[in-house]
Amino acid sequence: MKVDGGLGSDLTKVPQAAKELEAAGYAGAWTAETAHDPFFPLLLGAEHTSTLEVGTSIAVAFARNPMTLANIGWDLQAYSQGRFMLGLGSQIKPHITKRFSMEWSHPAARMREMILAMRAIWDCWQNGTQLNFRGDFYTHTLMTPFFTPDAKELSPFGPPKIYLAGVGELMTEVAGEVCDGFLCHGFTTEKYLREVTIPALARGRAKAGKTMDGFEIVGPSFVVTGTTEEQMNAAATGTRQQIAFYGSTPAYRGVLEAHGWGGLQDELNTLSKGGKWQEMGNLITDEILNTFAVVGEPSTVAPELSRRYSDVISRISFYAPYKADPETWMPVIDALKKA
Repeated sequence: MKVDGGLGSDLTKVPQAAKELEAAGYAGAWTAETAHDPFFPLLLGAEHTSTLEVGTSIAVAFARNPMTLANIGWDLQAYSQGRFMLGLGSQIKPHITKRFSMEWSHPAARMREMILAMRAIWDCWQNGTQLNFRGDFYTHTLMTPFFTPDAKELSPFGPPKIYLAGVGELMTEVAGEVCDGFLCHGFTTEKYLREVTIPALARGRAKAGKTMDGFEIVGPSFVVTGTTEEQMNAAATGTRQQIAFYGSTPAYRGVLEAHGWGGLQDELNTLSKGGKWQEMGNLITDEILNTFAVVGEPSTVAPELSRRYSDVISRISFYAPYKADPETWMPVIDALKKA
């Protein structure tokens, strides 16, 4: 199992962070689109490493269009010499319409078409095929030599792999059908992964006439760990609050319902509207915490992650919404790489 880390968004610190991740044995490094652009750090990360894969988990797809994403993906793949992973997510309607001022409609169908459009653009650039993509949401029919990258730039790497994040079954099916891999949301449990996510991915693969062979599932997992009681308590508190934050989102209700906790979503959502973030965390019981997170001393983390996910996940990262000593993760990484 490959183990990935987070690259961060502070551009002044990214070069050193990337070097340290590579030296520590991480296979890849991901960025997230939160308060900063997710792509700029990857350029610096690729510049200062030679083997570390770099990717977005996630970049907000609907804040952009297929052509802009195709350009960015092409350039990062070429510069990194084949180490770029384009991870996309839809975000939710209020962010797309109110934060990015972009259009929102039929998210699963739109995402499918966006990815197919990108692949058509890359095929045009790499193989010289005529660009003639006409869909319900995107149309790309104009490409002249002046705007066409040199196909040699991607030789012998080819276009980047595309990963899609999702929680609902429709978006997950799209990932299986048109993508190279799936980014599990941190708000995912083993039960939901096995009973909902993987069957949906398999249905999508079947639509494309493919099996799950070669398809990567990337699984960030909440981990609560530390070497002292104080560290464990701080880790648990931070993780409870993050689980509560995600649980307040209506789009993620299905994960809670899979465990019979659907009513918790209503409570969390009500508290979130009142800004009662601490109270929300208090609703995450030990049972819920242990369902979403691996909880234990560092020596117990790798065995439990392996037990839960080694047969279904290709690569994993640690979701730790709290401060932790980087050395804490070293034995975990070494053990998981052998899983």
